[in-house]
Amino acid sequence: MSDSKNILEAESAAALKKAKPRDSGDVMWEETAPLSDRQGAEVIADFVKRLPGKSGVYRMLNRAGDVLYVGKAKNLKNRVANYARGVGHGGNRTARMIAETATMEFVTTHTEMEALLLEANLIKRLRPRFNVLMRDDKSFPYILLTTDHEAPGIFKHRGARSRKGAYFGPFASAGAVNTTITALQRIFLIRTCTDSFYQSRTRPCLLHQIKRCAGPCTGEVSKEDYAELVKQAQNFLNGRSSDLKTQYSRQMQTASDDMDFETAAVYRDRLAALSHVQSHQGINPQTLKEADIFAVHHEGGQFCVQVFFFRTGQNWGNRAYFPRADKSFDEAEVLSAFVSQFYDDKPVPKLVLLSHEIEEGGLLAEALSAKAERQVQIYRPQRGEKRDLVKQVLSNAKEALGRRLAEDATQAKLLQGLADVFELAAPPRRIEVYDNSHIMGTNAVGGMIVAGPNGFEKSQYRKFNIKSTEITPGDDFGMMKEVFTRRFSRLKKEREAGKHNDGDDDAMPPWPDLVLIDGGAGQLSAVQEIMRELNLEGEVTLVGVAKGVDRDAGRERFHMPGKKDFSLPMRDPVLYFIQRMRDEAHRFAIGTHRAKRKKDTLKNPLDQIPGIGPSRKRALLHHFGSAKQTAKAAVADLMEVEGISEKMAQDIYDFFQKG
Repeated sequence: MSDSKNILEAESAAALKKAKPRDSGDVMWEETAPLSDRQGAEVIADFVKRLPGKSGVYRMLNRAGDVLYVGKAKNLKNRVANYARGVGHGGNRTARMIAETATMEFVTTHTEMEALLLEANLIKRLRPRFNVLMRDDKSFPYILLTTDHEAPGIFKHRGARSRKGAYFGPFASAGAVNTTITALQRIFLIRTCTDSFYQSRTRPCLLHQIKRCAGPCTGEVSKEDYAELVKQAQNFLNGRSSDLKTQYSRQMQTASDDMDFETAAVYRDRLAALSHVQSHQGINPQTLKEADIFAVHHEGGQFCVQVFFFRTGQNWGNRAYFPRADKSFDEAEVLSAFVSQFYDDKPVPKLVLLSHEIEEGGLLAEALSAKAERQVQIYRPQRGEKRDLVKQVLSNAKEALGRRLAEDATQAKLLQGLADVFELAAPPRRIEVYDNSHIMGTNAVGGMIVAGPNGFEKSQYRKFNIKSTEITPGDDFGMMKEVFTRRFSRLKKEREAGKHNDGDDDAMPPWPDLVLIDGGAGQLSAVQEIMRELNLEGEVTLVGVAKGVDRDAGRERFHMPGKKDFSLPMRDPVLYFIQRMRDEAHRFAIGTHRAKRKKDTLKNPLDQIPGIGPSRKRALLHHFGSAKQTAKAAVADLMEVEGISEKMAQDIYDFFQKG
């Protein structure tokens, strides 16, 4: 318990440091009472006696040390006292949460605003069972227009903004970014190649020939003219497309009057491309320059939050989220919790429009303003274009949730079908599918994909680099044994340490109900042997999926321990579902193998020489141009490189002579 507490304290201190808009002083933790046989309201009442009447964040933990709930309060003592009464909560979520609480932890802050920021950060980090949780937290893509090169390029970008340049976004998806970049290529002819590709060109590439690049690498356009194209692209991304259309229209007319029809045609094509981009943006607001619009809809026990992004007066896409929330939450509560978590690691626009009034909108606006270091407005519009936009976003949320519910119904039928086919006690909540990939035993990897009630759970996928030196290259049985030994040994240790909690019916459990193995009786036998060695035989349903006669899809044979192998009828929906899962495992394993093989192929031989670090490697490459030329150099030539002594030169020479 003490180790868990130390980890949580470190995470929370870091979160507060990240979240606070100003210096909030030292983080003060209340002492956690030692675990006893008591839990629930009686345990909470003990903490109330020692709590200060300050703002802060509290956490409720169960007997295993799992965080059940993270909340914030303007007055910790008053807020926690409500839980200690133990009445008035009925049979709802709060009552269950109180009943499971074995201990609590607290951190005080100077203001309620700081507590709000810290609460959102900790919810995302700790993912407590009883909080509203974002299911999808992928980073958003941006467009980067570089400024650190003689010929600026335009690129899709994710992650830290380490390169110099202008960043535009966020965009809702990589597809939205790719579409915009393609349009910019057509209109402004900005390069999209890497700097190394640019440096190596001696003649224009295909993109120049199909009029997607001005060709600055080989001087097809002057630096001044290319700089003007870059400036125009930046103006477009900054929302000044109307000015550009006016400018292009005027230039086209001037060229036409001068009988320069070729130049006029260039401006005509750019005008057409600009009009195409603007007409394919869907919602096009007239008065909205920079805003995010959130709308929430609740149906069938699920929530959908639809988010639309508007920047520089343009629609940069939308994304649907399906947060995990107890059915007792209302839509406004879910929306409030979602928005506070959403901006924990994302830039905040000047305006946030909501479909529902939220209880602490003013406090959230104050917190986001402090984080963004400028004024941020949050409200529900009552009239005009903004209200119409929110209604349209809400309509999208309803449609997205309708599609999700239809998919879930289909998925539920398929899971029930799996339970019937493989004689499971209930529809599986977690299915794991395993496959191996290698070429003649090299770059061998194992892949595990996971499926459940919500379809493929890509955040749960795992890859296993085959490490054993005792496995004969190409031995699929040996590789499968290593993968299962590592996977289930870890699961067993985590379960014995009390880290597994399957009490939440909505969460993906850590332990699989069904395991599918790509292979026949041989692979199944190898896996059974591992499960016996780990004393896990019979705890998981194992099924080997063997390819049928002539490896035809639809003729698969299914192998289960103690049963005769069998097939499913052609066109059986459950068979198609199994094929989809097997193909996804195959795709994931092959993709992982190819990435590993490519990494090995691109590995520089200089990296394998003892004593050659980044500085010496850079000096050698600058001097000789490549590792291949370095391999041909004599000892005397190597000694001419800065930082290479006679001994080091001899070591390099010997390394390459040995092959």
